[in-house]
Amino acid sequence: MRSRTPLVLMEQMVMLLVFALAAALCLQVFVQSNNISTDEQSLCRAAFVCQSAAEVIRSRGGDADHALSEAAELLGGRYEGDRLSVEYDEDWNAAPGGPCLLTAAGVPSETEGLHMALVTAQRGGETIFEISVAWQEGVNTHE
Repeated sequence: MRSRTPLVLMEQMVMLLVFALAAALCLQVFVQSNNISTDEQSLCRAAFVCQSAAEVIRSRGGDADHALSEAAELLGGRYEGDRLSVEYDEDWNAAPGGPCLLTAAGVPSETEGLHMALVTAQRGGETIFEISVAWQEGVNTHE
């Protein structure tokens, strides 16, 4: 009669292989969920930064050039060529030379006395959040 030891060892090796494949699949799922969570957290922070910048721009009042130039001073950015820009690090903390960028530019309005700007958050050159802001000339909440 033959020994059953080789069959038992073969069965245990197959079970070990199945468990190893299942563990590898679970590990991939956990890594992917962590990446999704990190991206969502960055998107949420970018939205917060854009909304805060939009409120600062709106509170400055006046025309778009005036509002954007004053907002640049308050946000620690620069205002060049009708465009506000502020650089951020990966966690959306103000950091010169960082990979994330907040920009704001005036948008033409057909209504007299109404001024508009488009605030955009970019990471790696890709737009991840965008919001528009509008205010009336002569209304200045800062004063």
